[in-house]
Amino acid sequence: MADRRLQVFHTVARLLSFTKAAETLHMTQPAVTFQVRQLEEHFNTRLFDRTHNRINLTEAGEVVYHFAGQIFELYAQMENAIRDITGDVRGVVTIGASTTIAEYMLPSLLGDFKAKYPDVAIHLKVSNSEGIVSMVENNIIDLGVVESPVSNKNLVVEACREDDLVAILPQGHPLSGAEKVSFKELLQYPFICREEGSGTREVISDYINRLNDCEVHMKIAMELGSPEAVKGAVEAGMGVSVMSESTIQKELKLGCLVAVSLTPPLKRPFLFVHQKQKFRMRVMEELLDFARGYCHAKEGKE
Repeated sequence: MADRRLQVFHTVARLLSFTKAAETLHMTQPAVTFQVRQLEEHFNTRLFDRTHNRINLTEAGEVVYHFAGQIFELYAQMENAIRDITGDVRGVVTIGASTTIAEYMLPSLLGDFKAKYPDVAIHLKVSNSEGIVSMVENNIIDLGVVESPVSNKNLVVEACREDDLVAILPQGHPLSGAEKVSFKELLQYPFICREEGSGTREVISDYINRLNDCEVHMKIAMELGSPEAVKGAVEAGMGVSVMSESTIQKELKLGCLVAVSLTPPLKRPFLFVHQKQKFRMRVMEELLDFARGYCHAKEGKE
């Protein structure tokens, strides 16, 4: 029901980029430009200043952006009020998740949610934790699920569940028979790590910095971009690593890898992160409530 031209303009104004707006709206850049020009023709004034490959809102653009935000908030309130009466939950929600969560936690959660609410369309974007937080900050996604601390105080951050990280070793490794292993012992061997910006990498670095043994320094033999790549390298005997215990259940059952607890233990929270909107679509509220219940149920089984 909302004016498509106004939606497109509001996205461009928020991101200050026609390219990013086109990506967010799943449109081509010429189509985005056309919608904005139509709105400028409607108001008979420029809404953006375009100079040196940068855009900024004009005075008129600032006014339109302000009122557009109010219009969309009222529209969302109207939608939610009607759906509260009818009990209807439908719409589109875009979720972003770090690689570990997207591959090992979200498939079953989203599958169960979709079974309960078949009229909801879910879009999933996958990146490392740093990228997901950036998408939330820029309103590219409605909800992010990450595995490392979020420093932006303007975002809402809520713990979902706690995750245990363990040392992973190839079969027959000298440490594979140990009940527990310290990081100092682990780092006597080539260490395989995730890429910079990964939540797992950040949590491990923070953990090492908290250790009292000042001689402990992470010497990275290999840096890889996905949990599957890390597991494959460890299984091939190229080194050792530290990963979420939830990501290696298949390999443990098959006997491809060995998991050993760390001492001191290394735990991290999985976090929901979203904007501090005063008002959200009902489908977003339903997804958050469903995800909270799912995480609490999973934690209770562990």
